[in-house]
Amino acid sequence: MCGACVMEEVKASMLSRRSLFGLGAAVGAAGLLGMGARPAAAAAPAAEPVTVSTISDLTHELSSEFPTFPGEPGFAMERKFGLEKDGFNLFVLTIDEHTGTHMDAPLHFSADGLSVAEIPVEKLMAPLAVIDIREKASANPDAQVTPDDIKAWISANGELPAHCCVAMKSGWSQHVATPKFRNADEAKVMHFPGFHVEALTMLIEDSTAVGIGVDTLSLDFGASPDFIGHKTWLPSGRWGLECLAGLDALPAKGATIVVGAPKHRGGTGGPARVFALT
Repeated sequence: MCGACVMEEVKASMLSRRSLFGLGAAVGAAGLLGMGARPAAAAAPAAEPVTVSTISDLTHELSSEFPTFPGEPGFAMERKFGLEKDGFNLFVLTIDEHTGTHMDAPLHFSADGLSVAEIPVEKLMAPLAVIDIREKASANPDAQVTPDDIKAWISANGELPAHCCVAMKSGWSQHVATPKFRNADEAKVMHFPGFHVEALTMLIEDSTAVGIGVDTLSLDFGASPDFIGHKTWLPSGRWGLECLAGLDALPAKGATIVVGAPKHRGGTGGPARVFALT
């Protein structure tokens, strides 16, 4: 096929971000009507489509060398079949659910929360609000996203979008190939940024976000003694993403996150392919 033909095929098949959300809104409205909600008097005129210009990968490549919270390898590949001998390639994977760029499902820190397979698919695509704490994280590895950081974002960008994902941009992903990603001291206490529990409580009380994301190993800051952020956020029925890549290149507002979460029964989370549309 000629290059020009390929380009025309691609342009013809591109979906607009707004059209995609329109489809989601229609599905949501149908669900509400099924529960007895009243239909709107008249549909609003269709908005001009806004095309997706950039797709950004927010996923680190997974390997046995990828740093983990406990420090032990969380991923292994064993060849079971090879092309030369068997006619095809196939590996057996051994994976810790919470390795690499991955999702924390509510079940991770609750007795009866949703498993990763039970999270509704409409909650895996969301407007993305990126809170930039790089300056204070460079000065203090124990920096946290606080209510003041959220208020500053709102002051600069307007209210958080409904059903959004709030992501912490600390710049920590640049350290992923070095010991500083874990940043453990002599007492084996790690030091890297995360969300403060008061910020999470604020998001829960506002009923705004469906998920949060961090570019570090944990939703909690590394030196947290009790996982209070996990214990507060996940049992509320929301999800979290850890070890995100590529946040440094995204705007504070305007991107859409898409989470290719795993779907294994009873899972507490798992490695995910995550990307952003802008």
